[in-house]
Amino acid sequence: MFVFVCAGCGARLTNPLSQVELPAHAHQKYGNGIQLPVLMESGTFAVEPEPWGHPWRRWEEVDPDEAAARGIHAPVHALSEGPPGSIVIAPGDTRGTVLVPEQAGGYCCGLDWGDGPNMACEACGLPVANRIDDCSLWQAVWLAPDAVHRLPVDDADTAILSWAELLVEGKATPPSVPITRWGSLLGLDHWWSWNPQWEAAAGRALAHLLAASDGRQVTVPHGLVAEVFQRALDALLPAVQPVRRAVLAGPGLPAPDTDADIVIVPTHPQTGELWSPADPAASAYPVPLPFGVWMWMAFPEPHLHLPASGTMPDGVLRDDPPAPRPHRLFRVDSGTFQHTLVRLPAVRSSWLRKVLENLMHHMHAGLF
Repeated sequence: MFVFVCAGCGARLTNPLSQVELPAHAHQKYGNGIQLPVLMESGTFAVEPEPWGHPWRRWEEVDPDEAAARGIHAPVHALSEGPPGSIVIAPGDTRGTVLVPEQAGGYCCGLDWGDGPNMACEACGLPVANRIDDCSLWQAVWLAPDAVHRLPVDDADTAILSWAELLVEGKATPPSVPITRWGSLLGLDHWWSWNPQWEAAAGRALAHLLAASDGRQVTVPHGLVAEVFQRALDALLPAVQPVRRAVLAGPGLPAPDTDADIVIVPTHPQTGELWSPADPAASAYPVPLPFGVWMWMAFPEPHLHLPASGTMPDGVLRDDPPAPRPHRLFRVDSGTFQHTLVRLPAVRSSWLRKVLENLMHHMHAGLF
């Protein structure tokens, strides 16, 4: 475990934290005026390896060779000129910081990236972080990598769980959740919808599925996996034979068939490592899913019982009605999809570049 301290004076800025995988939805913007919860679990941190945050440079100002050297293979709106290695934590894990209101410009219902760090070290005043809680953004604190130092905490190592242990102790991410809107005139305004985490995870995975398709039709398993991916795959890929077959694979599942071209596999929630199949499926293209989303797809929970509260005996479960089904077809998060696809070398192909160019059309069609 680690604590983060001010690079200027050494004052402690966080609780002890364990490193985990950067969430696929870390930079997601969801809907309009939506209240999103905290991005990171308490006691954890993640690192964004790429530059992120102010200042930004428009694509027209970037040399294509420079973009390619940074792993960007197709046009984007802008590239960050900030330092790489930003650290994201839960807001409740900060210590010894104060808000700098004059640096909180540009917000709608809360704080966003504004014009630079909007949190400072309480001891010396050095700008150290950005507090994010605006509508449609995941609530988080992003520590500036050039303003903090990471120090280990003695005798507080966190064990890395094995895949078998994750099957027992890991948390599945449900596909539908209640969504709440800011400031409705009618009071509390909420409805059941597809989980934004699933939409972001599908955005990253769909980009890989297209890259793995070689421009041919791709099929995925029936059920929830097909509900998430097949509509978009059928719309974005030509019906070219032979079909490439994608299967769900991972710990606790049977070994993939020898004719599987693509395997949809989990990433380790602590390390971000991809689960890898053994031969003969080792040559299949791996498509990543966050462990929680993958776990629900692999071992769906149609009705999740909840522990009873109050004076009920231990072990008794509440038999609440199942969560309502979303009232719309699944849509992939366009921002996460674009962010992933432009970083895959396969996007240099003309047909994949055309998918990017027509992204707005596909959004109007309800795929994203």
